[in-house]
Amino acid sequence: MGFPPSHPAWGRGLNRSVKVLPQHARDHNRALVLTTLAANGVLSRADIARETGLTRVTVSDLVAELIEVGLIAEIGQRTDSRPGKPATLLQVDPNARHVVGVDLSDLREFRAGVFDLKGNLLSEHALATGSERGTAAADLAAEVAARAVAAASAPVLGVGVGAPGIVDVEGVVLTAPNFAWRNLDLQAHLAGVLAIPVHVANDANAAVMAENGFSGGHDDLLLITIGTGVGAGLLLDGAPRLGRRYSAGEIGHVVVGTDEGPLCACGKIGFLEAWLAEPNLRGALAAAPSESAREEVLAEAGRRLGIAIAPVIGALNLTEIALSGPEDLLGGALLDAANEAVRHRMLGDATRHLVLRYTPSPAEVVLRGAAALVMAAELGVG
Repeated sequence: MGFPPSHPAWGRGLNRSVKVLPQHARDHNRALVLTTLAANGVLSRADIARETGLTRVTVSDLVAELIEVGLIAEIGQRTDSRPGKPATLLQVDPNARHVVGVDLSDLREFRAGVFDLKGNLLSEHALATGSERGTAAADLAAEVAARAVAAASAPVLGVGVGAPGIVDVEGVVLTAPNFAWRNLDLQAHLAGVLAIPVHVANDANAAVMAENGFSGGHDDLLLITIGTGVGAGLLLDGAPRLGRRYSAGEIGHVVVGTDEGPLCACGKIGFLEAWLAEPNLRGALAAAPSESAREEVLAEAGRRLGIAIAPVIGALNLTEIALSGPEDLLGGALLDAANEAVRHRMLGDATRHLVLRYTPSPAEVVLRGAAALVMAAELGVG
């Protein structure tokens, strides 16, 4: 039986403590060994066996295979005073392969980055979008990705892409109005140009993979991205959830409150995006007559965010919410007001362990998440 439509190749998840049926075991256990080694840095074969629950024979066999293809390397013997023969230590070779991440979320420019297998950004490339839309914009995405692939100094494992709009599990952009994309098979288009594996996801869903893949992993997380628009990526039990129609996390176009509010770009009144999207928020701040008025603009945006996410937190029993976007807007008054609004609208027991935080490096989060898509889809690491 296949995976449901809400689980793309990069989002199937890996239960690190469970061994699976024999017909699936080798791929699963290979990914388990890689993930365990990547998470811990340096381990011996015996360490890996203890961490994963796999037998030492299985671990030795899988390690031999991974050494043969160059993904991990022996780095010498352990120097501690344990009895017996010193164990040989292993680590993932960060430059055995490189990964390219592409961020198409900015209307002004497309960006691509080359990463090693530890998530270190090695080089970055950008192209201004100008007025390009439709197929021309897709060609520009292929061009910036190709520049990054050419800059890699190791074989490229694949290209991950964070794209705006609603994206299905096959990498088809069902709709992205800002680029006039509708039913665009962006994944196939880029794979045809680049001739290497390509994985495409919505930019917010890519961003949440950065938190999961390169930041130690999370069981449940709602990552809210705030820029030209407002979206969210959702992890439950460590796996991304896209929804049957691939639009889970589209919280920007939800009415917040019953007092109407500003006009959204879509033509409706009171949507969260009208309060919280960066252009709208900066416009409101510029029009505020005083510092106290500017603080109130930020606080009101935070309150509206709290109104929008409180029922989501309650329905899904989430314990961690992260905001990604301009720090000068999202920190301070806005974050404090969002926290207060959420806790005011929920039972104390439901929010006792809740963390609502700002996540740093917003300029890299989609790039890093796009690279994490490739790691998850091609190696099962994430």
